[in-house]
Amino acid sequence: MKTVLAHKFEDIISIENLLEAWREFIKGKRGKRDVQEFQLNLMSNILDLHHDLANHTHKHGGYQTFRINDPKPRSIHKATVRDRLLHHAIYRVLYPFFDRTFISDSFSCRNAKGTHGALDRFRDFTYRVSKNNTKTCWVLKCDIKKFFASIDQKTLLDILKFYIPNTDIIWLLGEVIHSFNSGNPGFGLPLGNLTSQLFANIYMNEFDKFVKHELKAKFYIRYADDFVILSDNKIWLGSIIEPIKDFLKERLSLKLHPDKVFIKTIASGIDFLGWVHFPNHRVLRTTTKRRMFARLSKDNRPQVASSYLGLVQHGNAHKLKEKLESQALKSFAVQY
Repeated sequence: MKTVLAHKFEDIISIENLLEAWREFIKGKRGKRDVQEFQLNLMSNILDLHHDLANHTHKHGGYQTFRINDPKPRSIHKATVRDRLLHHAIYRVLYPFFDRTFISDSFSCRNAKGTHGALDRFRDFTYRVSKNNTKTCWVLKCDIKKFFASIDQKTLLDILKFYIPNTDIIWLLGEVIHSFNSGNPGFGLPLGNLTSQLFANIYMNEFDKFVKHELKAKFYIRYADDFVILSDNKIWLGSIIEPIKDFLKERLSLKLHPDKVFIKTIASGIDFLGWVHFPNHRVLRTTTKRRMFARLSKDNRPQVASSYLGLVQHGNAHKLKEKLESQALKSFAVQY
């Protein structure tokens, strides 16, 4: 039986949902000037937004663009406070429904999942495929080229329509999706929108189902646009690369990054989600360590060192941990 969203348009645009969305949105942002300005006339602004949505006169505003390096250069697109509030209101209603449609081994931007969950799942899979390191475990590692910029907006809306029968909700989602222009009309989602994280998972869920149900890949993990498939059969892994390429191109208008597709054994070290994984341990990627200490040299606040200490707890990094602890103590002594 087909699963469809039971919520109505009114559930998203209601005053109650907009107020709850505001309470979630404002966390950690009270010191921002644009947030403060919106809050000065909060109820009036929320009522105006509700009125425009109810009358289908709402027009999504533009974006403020800025560049970050995390770790590679990216363009972040920041919407107005009014529109970011709307994104939260949409997310509050859609996420719980769509999360139930996702496979269990999709880990990006999901409650009780995340990077650490993906790392633990990867370690579990390597033990199972290798029969506790008694057999060779092969890993097909891939990522998608310019993922967010390549998402086909029409295809995304068609997928959403499959699950959402309410035409008013589809109108609203179309307003959000088409608000962004990456320079290639009809393609792309903005990095920075809360809804973009959800839309990306909805989009890639089509691929997840293909891998699980058509390719019959038992040991598959995806985190955003990075994915791995593990097997004790290297020939089979090689044989599924072309079907993967074909599905991504024909169904989702996506391409694998040509320089980031490989099949290696776990014994040779698999670089996945910032860590290099081996049969019995994992170590932090060298570039990640360099970036970490480069940041610490510029920002020596104790909480920065502490955040990195939390990161290295998830692998074999005893010496690195000692170095970070020393850095944290020095930073604390300087400040206090």
